[in-house]
Amino acid sequence: MLRFLLRLAGLAVFTASFIALIADGVRTISSDRLVVTPLGATWFALSPSSLNAAQAGVRDTLGDLAWDPLLVTLLAAPTFVVGGLLGLLLMYLGRRGTRRPQA
Repeated sequence: MLRFLLRLAGLAVFTASFIALIADGVRTISSDRLVVTPLGATWFALSPSSLNAAQAGVRDTLGDLAWDPLLVTLLAAPTFVVGGLLGLLLMYLGRRGTRRPQA
């Protein structure tokens, strides 16, 4: 059951990242320049309070070094790249094991 949930979550995240890729493509075509939305901007547009809470929580728990060089770099990455990699990772973790033939 856990594998199924991991695959389902991975598929949902991968689908959302594909939608983000399409949205960036539409914005790129309409503006005649490359438009790539960073993960931080997407998160802030969806839920600014949770982004601020995550920042405060990481800084309080792990310190400023964990937030500023590490997570700020991740939040600057394109949404579709981070989402796609996370979706693929979840689907990989939820994959079915190979069945061994019965002897």
